[in-house]
Order: sequence, then C-alpha cells, then structure tokens
Amino acid sequence: MVKHNSQYPKKKLEWQHRISQQEVSGKSIAEWCEEYNLNVRSFYRWKEQITTDSEITEAQVTALTTIQQVTTTDAPKTLRDVYAEYCEKGRSDRAYATRHKQDTLWEQHIKSKFGYRTLESIQVQEIQDYLLYLYYEKGYSFQYTQSFLKMFYLIFGQAFCRGYLSSEKYNMLCQNKLTKIHMPKMKFDEDTEIHIFEREQLEKLDKYFTGTNLELAYLLGRYCGLRINECFGLKWDHVDLEAGTITIQYQMMYQDGIIKLVQPKTRNAFRTIYLHDRVLEYLRNRKDEMDRCTEKQKWQRMRKACFIMDADGSPVSTLELVNSLPDGTMQTGNSIKYHARTIQEQFGFAFKYHYLRHTYGTQLAMLNTPTHILCKQMGHGNIHVTEKYYIAVSKDGVEILKDHLAKL
Repeated sequence: MVKHNSQYPKKKLEWQHRISQQEVSGKSIAEWCEEYNLNVRSFYRWKEQITTDSEITEAQVTALTTIQQVTTTDAPKTLRDVYAEYCEKGRSDRAYATRHKQDTLWEQHIKSKFGYRTLESIQVQEIQDYLLYLYYEKGYSFQYTQSFLKMFYLIFGQAFCRGYLSSEKYNMLCQNKLTKIHMPKMKFDEDTEIHIFEREQLEKLDKYFTGTNLELAYLLGRYCGLRINECFGLKWDHVDLEAGTITIQYQMMYQDGIIKLVQPKTRNAFRTIYLHDRVLEYLRNRKDEMDRCTEKQKWQRMRKACFIMDADGSPVSTLELVNSLPDGTMQTGNSIKYHARTIQEQFGFAFKYHYLRHTYGTQLAMLNTPTHILCKQMGHGNIHVTEKYYIAVSKDGVEILKDHLAKL
C-alpha cells in the first residue's frame, strides 16, 4: 500500500507534490524505477493547485496503479528475476558444489553486466562479445569460459520453460545453429591434454611417498584412480578386504565453513572399485595395526580424533576414515599441498593429485581394458569422457607404436 512520508504543507496557491518520494509496497517510486530500469521522470507529478486531501490521494493512487502494472508477472522479466526464481524453486536437486559455482559466476561476473537487463533486450552478439572478452582479453581458460556459456543457456532455458521468453527469442539464443550463442574459437596453444605421469616420474613418486603419512592416499590415486575428495572421504565400512574392493559412497567437502561427508555429485560416481594387490596389502596391514592397538594407544587415538558432519547430518569420528593417521589425526585434501611443493622442488615436475587419476585411466586404456568397464571404474557419467584416455599420448604408447611400425 501507499503511505505518506511526511505532513504536506497546505498552500492554496503553490503546493508541489513529488510522487517519486511516495512509498509503494515498502519502496519509493524512485527505487522501483531503479530496480526495473525505468525512467523516473515518468512517475513525477507536479500540481500547482493541490488544495485538498482528495487530490493528494488521487495522485498517490495513480502512482500505486502504475507501479503495480510494472511489478506484475506480466511485466518484462530481467535475468536477475529468472535466476532468483531458479535458485528458489528450480535447483534443489543440484549438488552443493554446483550451486556454489553458479552463485560465484552470477555474483562476481554476470549480475553486474546483464542482471538488470530484460530478457527480450538481450542480443546474441552482446553475449558473444562478452565471451570473447573473457577468453581472449581476460585470459580465462577455455573450460572456465565455457562455464559462462552454460550459465547463459541455463538462465535462458529457465526463462523459456517458465513462460518469460518467447520461443522465437529462445530459438535465436540457444537453438538455431546459425545464430545461437557459442564458444569462441579455441586458441591454438590451449592446454586440453590429459596430464599423466611417465614411468620414470612414477618411480620417483613411488619412492617419495613410501613411508609418509600420505602413502595410502597416494596408492588410492595411483592404483584406484580416486578423486581427491573421494580418497579422503573413504570409510573403513566401505572397504571389503575379503573381496578386495572399495565402495565409493561419500566424498569429503568443505562447505559453509564445515568439513562434511557428502554424497557424490552424480549417480555414476557411486561405484565399486577392484583393488590392486599393493593397495589391498597396505590396507590389510593398516587394519591389523589398528586391531593390535593397546588400550592406551586406543585412548591416545581417541584424544587426537575429532568429529565431522556425516552425510545425514550426524557427527562421525575421523577414526572411521581410512586416511586418518595411525594416531587418529584427520587428514584432508589440503594435506597434499606441502608434498606438491616439495616434489616440484626436488624433481622439477608439477604434482597434482588428479594427475594420478589421469595416469590410472590412461594405463588401463593402454592395456586394452574394455571402455565400458573403465568408464564404470572411473565413475564417468559419459563414456566419451572415458574415450579420451584411449587417445592420450604417453611415452609407453609411443614405444608400442614404434615397435608396431618396425614390424610393417
């Protein structure tokens, strides 16, 4: 409703009434104009001969009616309106990491550039120019720039499904091959290769991690291809020493300032992995050591342990995690950082835990592992992602090629 901000002086000859300062549903007319990118002057009403309360009320009702017309659902929607509605109603099934990434792209980039624009006012070339700017001038990677493209497709798709965007406009923006927004041409020097460790590098890494606190984490990456969060979220309950398998059901994440165990993002990430003999032997030895702990050692482990949040919201002791240290101290993905710096200094090559996963997939591909089985072991949602490991180039692969060439 409209309400008075102050008492107006009653002058018979000159009395000016500025409608823009009146409040409508908790906001002034000027604030509504700013939010909907409207011309504030169109809401000014000056009258030289306002002498009665009824004339003041009439002016206020005119303002209220106009604003209500602007703020109805039939009014042109902005990208901000669509994204806010999507966040409220349309993404409850999305993983925390996905929601966080979307919010970051929106708040830090897209909102200030396009947030207050109406959907129908957005032109394809505007977005194309923006993507070109991000990729070529800002220097963002191809993959990161692609996440902006996906955000635009998401917002326009939501707008179309909710009836805010015409089919003609949606077709031009997202469907027509000749006009739709698309990625800039990839730079010739863009790094899209799968990074793997060669045999000589693996020998150095094997020797380096032996006997360290992260030996088990290294082995799980090297021989099981686990993602780093899957590695540190692995529980003893999900290790089957008799069958020689581990089951991936959780990953360790840092969310809202709290370390949590959460379910993997995709259905395919839930999987059973068959263990290499070296990993199986290490796990059995670690379990035996835990079972042989004296009463004093058990209490010492409990003193060092802490509790984190389980996937169901209940507390879980870090003693249940496979990668906790023998004394009960918790380890996380951050534990890798020191070793990554040390390896770079000692051996002169970059170490990222995810490169172990790439190496695992490439080695199994070179051994002619059936694609569908490797896809299942890796936890890929798309078999085309798995196929990349079959075309990755390694020194061993080149040697095999040379050997075959010599036989021609």
